[in-house]
Amino acid sequence: MTGIGTDLEDAFVDDIDDADVEAADAAARAAETDDDAVSRALVVVVDDQAAHGEDLTRIGPLVGELLEEGGYHVDATVAVSGDEVEIRNALNTAVIGGVDLVVSVGGVGVRARDVAPEATEPLLDRRLRGIEEALRSSGLSAGATDGGLSRGLAGVSGQTLVVNLANSRAAVRDGMATLIPLSHFIIDEIGEF
Repeated sequence: MTGIGTDLEDAFVDDIDDADVEAADAAARAAETDDDAVSRALVVVVDDQAAHGEDLTRIGPLVGELLEEGGYHVDATVAVSGDEVEIRNALNTAVIGGVDLVVSVGGVGVRARDVAPEATEPLLDRRLRGIEEALRSSGLSAGATDGGLSRGLAGVSGQTLVVNLANSRAAVRDGMATLIPLSHFIIDEIGEF
């Protein structure tokens, strides 16, 4: 009988050990899923010093708030001048920093100082013209003229989605409503590589 009891105890201990291992594995998978569930974003506000009366100190926080509502953790909001090199450096720093999404706001119009698209294009591995057109189309239909006439680009740089938006509050609100669901899909797609 002693042998049978010992065998049962050993089997019971083996079951507990297996259960502990399975629970630990499940917890590790859940932790990985939780980490993966929150995508990181960075906001770049392009201050061209001629923002048609928009208060750019409010635009950056607005974009950050909309991103957080859309399931992103916003690493930072940075402001740069309307200089092509400064814009490119800010976007490139975000890409190198490994954020999932970088949104630049401003500098996408037709004025001489609007150079965000020119700063963005060399960084992109692939343009996403469908997103560019969706943002313009939704901007026009929502009455955000600057959003509808924007020269803003969208594309993938490495593992990062990069998008340029116009800087009026209407263009930002409408653009983010259009962008957020699309961005999650794209980030999932580029994350599979």
